[in-house]
Amino acid sequence: MEWLKVQPDSSIDAVCTDPPYGLVEFSRQELVKMRSGQGGIWRIPPRIGGSERSPLPRFSILTRDQLDNIKNYFSSWGRQIHRVVKPGAHILIASNSTVSPYVQIGMSESGFEIRGTIIRCYWTFRGGDRPKLAECDYPEVSVTPRGAYEPWLLFRKPLSEKTVSANLARWGTGGLRRPSQDVPFSDLIESEKTPRIEEDIADHPCLKPQKFMRQIVRALLPVAKGVILDPFMGSGSTIAASEAVGYDSIGLEIDDEYYEMAHKAIPSLARLNVNFSAVAEKTESPGQCLFSDF
Repeated sequence: MEWLKVQPDSSIDAVCTDPPYGLVEFSRQELVKMRSGQGGIWRIPPRIGGSERSPLPRFSILTRDQLDNIKNYFSSWGRQIHRVVKPGAHILIASNSTVSPYVQIGMSESGFEIRGTIIRCYWTFRGGDRPKLAECDYPEVSVTPRGAYEPWLLFRKPLSEKTVSANLARWGTGGLRRPSQDVPFSDLIESEKTPRIEEDIADHPCLKPQKFMRQIVRALLPVAKGVILDPFMGSGSTIAASEAVGYDSIGLEIDDEYYEMAHKAIPSLARLNVNFSAVAEKTESPGQCLFSDF
């Protein structure tokens, strides 16, 4: 918030971020619990086959007041972001089914248009459990559905011009970059659990895979120019993805340990070859592109 207050108006082209919801799970008190293995709001998964899984935030235990605070927080944060981003700029926010309605209301109150949801399709470790301490009594019951997707909420600052083309000409914003001339950007992206090689580089509980991050980051700058902002940088996966696709970016992180992690991890994550084919190289023939793999 303090950084945003001193930034010039209409200076950022897009935002891509995975925020701490209501600042509960990433408060210093909860981080200490998570890092010591004590849990708190963090669910510490058991070892499976000798494999240790990352902690998961338990959004289902948020109170009604905490959920309302999420709406209020994003309304306040959204007003700061609204001033700093250019007209037509897109904001993409990682979320989940429990808190996403509160984020959408807050962002709408701050003046942003709701532009849909990008679905990261992959099996999560959330949901599907039988009633706690009564698993044998109710073997055919799941308390919640097993998670098979992660919603990324898409917003746009209203255009300043009458048409998208005029806004693109003035600001370079207003649309989404296509993977190719023949294929539009889709709101359903097949994904996977973050690969072990990436987790070894950045040991962050919410690390997203580079293959997915590069696709969504690339789409946010429709004319392939501008600055991507991640105001909740964590271990730097957004910034690494921006580096990999050739974009300028800015990352903010308030936690010292995660900041140092990102400082070391970003170059290594950006160098990974994830077989994502979506980089356009201009040829001598106007209006044609060749596409090459990372």
